[in-house]
Amino acid sequence: MPGINLTREEAVQRAETVSVDSYDVVLDLTDNPETFAARTTVRFTATPGANTFIDAITASVESVTVNGKQLDPAEVSDGVRIQLPDLAETNELIVESRMFYMNTGEGLHRFVDPVDNEVYLYTQFEVADARRMFPVFEQPDLKANFRFDVTAPDHWAVVSNQPTPEPVAVSEGVARWTFSPTPVMSCYITALIAGPYVSITDSLTSSDGRTIDLGLYSRKSLSEYVDADEMFGVTKQGFEFFESQFGVPYPFEKYDQLFVPQFNAGAMENAGAVTFVEQYIFRSKPSQARVERRAITVLHELAHMWFGDLVTMRWWNDLWLNESFAEYMSTLACAQNTKYTNAWTTFVAGEKSWGYEQDQLPTTHPIKAEIRDLEDVLVNFDGITYAKGASVLKQLVAWVGQEEFMAGLNAYFGKHAWANTELSDLMVELEAASGRDLTDWTEHWLETAGVNTLIPHVEADQDGVITSFAIEQIGQEGHPTLRPHRLAVGFYDHDDAANSLVRTHRVELDVDGERTEVPELVGRERPDLVLLNDDDLAYAKIRLDECSQDTASNHLADFEESLPRSLVWGAAWDSVHDGVSPAREYVQLVLANIGRETDSTAVQVQLRQLDTVLDYYLAPEDADEIRADSAASIWKLVEASAPGSDHQWQFFRAFARRAVTSEQFDQLDAFDRGENIPTGVEMDTDTRWVVLIALIAAGRRNESDIDAALAKDNTETGAIAAATARAAIPTPEAKAAAWQQIVVDGSLPNSQQQAAIAGFFRAHDQELVTPYADKYFEAVTDVWTTRTHELSQQIAAGLFPRLAAQATVDDAQRFLDRLGSEHNGLRRIVLERQDAIRRAVAAQSVDAAAAKETPSA
Repeated sequence: MPGINLTREEAVQRAETVSVDSYDVVLDLTDNPETFAARTTVRFTATPGANTFIDAITASVESVTVNGKQLDPAEVSDGVRIQLPDLAETNELIVESRMFYMNTGEGLHRFVDPVDNEVYLYTQFEVADARRMFPVFEQPDLKANFRFDVTAPDHWAVVSNQPTPEPVAVSEGVARWTFSPTPVMSCYITALIAGPYVSITDSLTSSDGRTIDLGLYSRKSLSEYVDADEMFGVTKQGFEFFESQFGVPYPFEKYDQLFVPQFNAGAMENAGAVTFVEQYIFRSKPSQARVERRAITVLHELAHMWFGDLVTMRWWNDLWLNESFAEYMSTLACAQNTKYTNAWTTFVAGEKSWGYEQDQLPTTHPIKAEIRDLEDVLVNFDGITYAKGASVLKQLVAWVGQEEFMAGLNAYFGKHAWANTELSDLMVELEAASGRDLTDWTEHWLETAGVNTLIPHVEADQDGVITSFAIEQIGQEGHPTLRPHRLAVGFYDHDDAANSLVRTHRVELDVDGERTEVPELVGRERPDLVLLNDDDLAYAKIRLDECSQDTASNHLADFEESLPRSLVWGAAWDSVHDGVSPAREYVQLVLANIGRETDSTAVQVQLRQLDTVLDYYLAPEDADEIRADSAASIWKLVEASAPGSDHQWQFFRAFARRAVTSEQFDQLDAFDRGENIPTGVEMDTDTRWVVLIALIAAGRRNESDIDAALAKDNTETGAIAAATARAAIPTPEAKAAAWQQIVVDGSLPNSQQQAAIAGFFRAHDQELVTPYADKYFEAVTDVWTTRTHELSQQIAAGLFPRLAAQATVDDAQRFLDRLGSEHNGLRRIVLERQDAIRRAVAAQSVDAAAAKETPSA
């Protein structure tokens, strides 16, 4: 659509022309299931005589009035923008329009609960979807006050950024809520959540003595599963920590947290009205990793009330100022002020691994990214913006000191409250508070891309005494920058009596340039394992020397502490992911050691990475045998796990995913019938879906079984699972039907479309999906240009061909060669998926070579 992709140049020009005072938005949510009425009054100043536009993705525009003069909607509105000609110095714009309800998780999303047929609404505006609910100058630096007036069914709860007012009766069954104006804020953090949500309330006392009301909302059909004590407990600990560290009281009047259906992200930092994906309501037993991730997400969104909401980036190239800081602060708060004291181990296992992978893609970018337009930023919520940024902030805090770092933030918030900033505004305050010049740090870490790899070079004499120790640093292809690192080197030896790997020596030093000698380690006895970046002070991949690799292979599970173990897990993954070590060795390492891993997130991540290696990295001629053996090994892990433990839960579901032989399918068949279920495994509703989907993909169940399961679980969660199951049916007809629904018709809401994409590739016979490789490249550009961003991104990323072969790489390259330069977001997605297949092809070659060297492996 013309004008939907706002460019940075347009935003800069408009900000030079316009300054916004306020919005009054009057909505009627009672008369139509497809569209709703919006009457929007905008007061703003402008350069006299200037022309500009306001963003408005509309179903229709009934009237446009500027300073009392009626404009012809047919002339000034194209369904995406409304042109505003010949402006005065002070202006009042009134637009009467109808706006679309969405089922894509963008704008004002409308959902009907299949349990009770009640309607639930919520907004999701980041990056640029406030314009789907009301006309707005849709860019972060045009802040304003917002007042919402909402007419809705009187049995609904209506929640926005300000405290919910008492509703006033309008007619039978209909009421009106008139909210007070918000503080000055960006439009993307405004919010409206409406429907018969069930609320639980609490309160706390802010550091400035105010009572802050807390609300926790969910759909009626999920309310029994809400863990209010946990949510409120973590929230209060977050308030205490952030107010103390920042030295700035919570900036808004209340704090609501709302679980909403069919949400595209984990959560969203709407000021005072944070929305969460409903998967954070656990209706079945969750993994401990999931519980910890929810706590970090709660704290991440709370940190945004300062980072992003109180002070906001001027343009999306400084998105990291929101996300990296929130990710760092949430992990710090978890580690220092909640029961999840192992948060930095969790960070290494999950977030940091994500950052390393993202940073090695051909689409890597500096933390401070160059954002040309909205399409750029929409695909930039990635592992660099979140995980790498948080990692280097951790380094910075270690360098300047936490107290000095927080003092700089206090000055930053005080100087720029309710305003917009750029990177330089923050760095000035951090330099002043720390007394350090951060120019070089900014250049090396925020303005260059790529991750360095650190390699130990250890030489010892015949008695095992170290005669030389050096650390080699290498860059990556296309991004050769070598950075300074403050890190520790740990020596670990195996204590046979205690059957544990114990740190016996540690030295902390600065590494810079291609080679750094470490003379203080010369003369020491060579340990069983040398660990670079011990304690995870630096952002860099590490390799193990040959001796250390042997120790890790046999004793990885023996580390006394979880953090060094997590670092070695990461090094093992990096090695196979980079094509340095063979896939079959990684499989053996994981299956031999994961049973004794104590960190739930590490178990979750390793099982996910094991899936990747088993599906893509093995030499094809040996893959089937190794996959079958691996599933059998995972089942042994289930049997060896304590009944009811987190390990048992994760391994049981992994077995359902990995089962490939008739005997393994027979086991799942028995579980589905309620037979031979291991003690401690709860065959609850969600676990039954996991087993059923595995049996569907194996051809052991059919569509009638899906219908029966959905009849028993007639919920949104059930509908999502059923969408996966139907797409997983191993017949050409079922794959064709799924493709038709997803790609051709676009008939599924966002959450079910994502589920169907996952099911589409659940195929033991790859010939079922091979014909869709060509279809993907034929259809994806049209999908990209005709669907909303969320739906098109799901399809472009999710349906990219999975065959790990050079032909897929070549097909993608031919597509990229003919793709127009205007589709930057689509180009990035295809480049990243192509790179994944290229890595898989290289990994298969390495694995095949290893097989020839050791045929019995």
